[in-house]
Amino acid sequence: MTRENTIIRTSIIGIIANVFLAAFKAVIGIMTNSIAIVLDAVNNISDAGSSVITIIGTKLAGKEPDKKHPFGYGRIEYLSAMIISVIVLYAGATSFVESVKQIIHPETPDYTTVSLVIVAVAVVVKILLGRYVKSVGVKVNSDSLINSGEDATLDSIISASTLAAAIIYITAHISLEAWLGAVISVVIIKSGIDMLRETISKILGERNDVELARNIKKTVAGFPGVNGAYDLVLHNYGPDRWNGSIHVEVPDTYQADRIDKLIREITAEVMQKHGVILTAISVYSTNTKDEEIKQTAEKIKEIVLSHKYVNGTHGFYMDKEQKKMRFDIVISFDAPDRKTVFDEVVSDVQKAFPDYDIENNMDIDFAEL
Repeated sequence: MTRENTIIRTSIIGIIANVFLAAFKAVIGIMTNSIAIVLDAVNNISDAGSSVITIIGTKLAGKEPDKKHPFGYGRIEYLSAMIISVIVLYAGATSFVESVKQIIHPETPDYTTVSLVIVAVAVVVKILLGRYVKSVGVKVNSDSLINSGEDATLDSIISASTLAAAIIYITAHISLEAWLGAVISVVIIKSGIDMLRETISKILGERNDVELARNIKKTVAGFPGVNGAYDLVLHNYGPDRWNGSIHVEVPDTYQADRIDKLIREITAEVMQKHGVILTAISVYSTNTKDEEIKQTAEKIKEIVLSHKYVNGTHGFYMDKEQKKMRFDIVISFDAPDRKTVFDEVVSDVQKAFPDYDIENNMDIDFAEL
C-alpha cells in the first residue's frame, strides 16, 4: 500500500470513529445536562474535520510537479497540519469559554448508568484510536496524522476526566465539571500551540536531518577517488522529499570525462540509497603531484584547527607558480562572533605564508548543525 493510501485509510477510520462517538456523546450530554460531555462531542466533530483536512492535504500533496511548482506540492501536508493545529486551538478556546460560563452559571447534571458506560467505552476507543493514528503517522512521516493522533489522546484524557467528575458528583454530590473543563481546555490550547509552533518551524525550513545528512556524506565519500564530501545542503519539499547539493574533493589529475562519470554515479547512488535528488555536485581539486604542497596543506590545517570554534577546513588547493592558495573554514555557530574568528584564522595563515595570495570562505556545515 502506498504512503498516500495508508494516510487516507487511517484518516477514514478516524472520521468514522469520531462521528459515531460525537453522536453518542451529544445525545448523552443533552439528556444528562452535562456541558463536559457536550463539549467532548463537539471536540470529536472537530477531530473528524481534522481527518477530512488530512485526506484533502494528502491528495493535493500527491500531485505531480508542474511548470508552476517544479518541486511538487509536498509542502501542502505541512499546511494541512497547521490547519489541524488551528482547529485544536479553536476547540480549546471554545471549551474554555463554555466552561467559564458554567462556572458562573452552574447547571446540575443528571447522570445515568448507561451514559457513564458509554463515556467509559469512548475513553477506551479514543486511547486506541490515538495510538493507532499516531503510530501510522510516525511510520509514514505524516505530521497531519501525528497531530491527529496526539489530539485523540488528549480527547481520551478529556473523556476520562469527564467520567471521573461524574463519579465524584454521584458519590459526593460535588460538581467539578465546569472547573475540570476549564483546566482541560488550557491543556488543549497548549497542545494546539505546540503543534502550530512545530509545523510553522517546518514550513520556515529546519536544519538538515542530521542522520540522513551523515549517511549521504558517508555514501559519497565512499566512492573511489573522492577524498572528502562537504557542504551538503538539503532542501525539504514535503515529508520524505529532499533535494540537495554537495561538494566533493577529487584529485587534480581527473579530467572532465572522468569527473562527469563520477558525478553521475554519485547522483544515482544517493537517489537509490537515500531517496535524495542531488541537483548539484561541485568539485574541489586536490593537489596530488607535489609533496611540498601536501606538507603545506597539513601545516595550514594545524593552524586553522588550533582556533576555538573552528570545526574544520576543506577545499584546499595551492598554486605555487601564481603564489595562490584557497580553502574553506568551517566555523561553529557557537562562536560569539564568527566573523572575528574567521579574520583571526586568516590572519594567522597569512602570517605563516606572507608571499601567498590567500582566498578563503567562511563556511557552514549544515549537516552538523
